[in-house]
Amino acid sequence: MAKDIKTAIHRSRDTLLADAIGVASLVVMLFVGLSLPAMI
Repeated sequence: MAKDIKTAIHRSRDTLLADAIGVASLVVMLFVGLSLPAMI
């Protein structure tokens, strides 16, 4: 199983950074959306 995960990561190395940036931006939007009602 670890070998399969390592192989999948190696194959998707090109899009891994873009996916990580996308996840980070979604987390930021979630926190901003949840804190917005407290500001109003």
